[in-house]
Amino acid sequence: MSEAITIEDVAGGVRLIRWNRPAKKNALTGAMYDAATAALQDADAHSEKIGAVVFAGLPGAFTAGNDLGDFFAAGTEPRAAFSEMPALRFIRQLARTRTPLVAAVDGLAIGVGTTLTLHCDLVYVSPQARFRMPFVELGVVPEAAASHLLPRRIGPARAAALLLLCEPFDGAAAVSMGLANGLLPSEEVEAHALAQAARLAALPRRAVQATRALMRGEQGAVEAAIEAEAQAFEAGLRDPETQARLARFLSGKA
Repeated sequence: MSEAITIEDVAGGVRLIRWNRPAKKNALTGAMYDAATAALQDADAHSEKIGAVVFAGLPGAFTAGNDLGDFFAAGTEPRAAFSEMPALRFIRQLARTRTPLVAAVDGLAIGVGTTLTLHCDLVYVSPQARFRMPFVELGVVPEAAASHLLPRRIGPARAAALLLLCEPFDGAAAVSMGLANGLLPSEEVEAHALAQAARLAALPRRAVQATRALMRGEQGAVEAAIEAEAQAFEAGLRDPETQARLARFLSGKA
């Protein structure tokens, strides 16, 4: 397992997945994605022990999103390699996981730091949470079915501002838009998320899983959106203008 992610089973039948790469503000690497994917698969396989999963980061940083070096390199790989990138495997698993998912967001939540919360059943944020999906600015498209899920959650007009104009929003705005369940002080948000996850885990597992499946109701559409976005994302990475933009960004000249 990568040292940049910790996975711990805590009291109450809850699994805690923590992004733990402070030097890079928890930017996610392939190894981190692979470890998280395995942890989600294992939670589903051991539902008698694990009743909920919590995603958390560190104070001041949930995650700064993808490690762009990984994606920049992926733009030159064959399609088969791109389609099996760790980030895509993780995103697919997010959509397929039966175990309830909870997020505790403090500080930066950029790119996948925002889009992964769209797959969570409960999201708790601090006033210092800073969400942003800068995909279009980088010359690519959203991922994790954000183009499908976000307009249905908050309406097309608000979604356009967040996805096309890449507008940032804070924790209070996330609650106001219905993207988060509660706003708590930074020092309390993770403990609250764990407590709510334990409440979920204490309920009849089969009923919880069946209810979340009924609430979601469009699994096929979500998975289709993930694959359509992946194709468009790859096309963006192969575009010379996007590659130049990413190179400038990675060199600090953007």
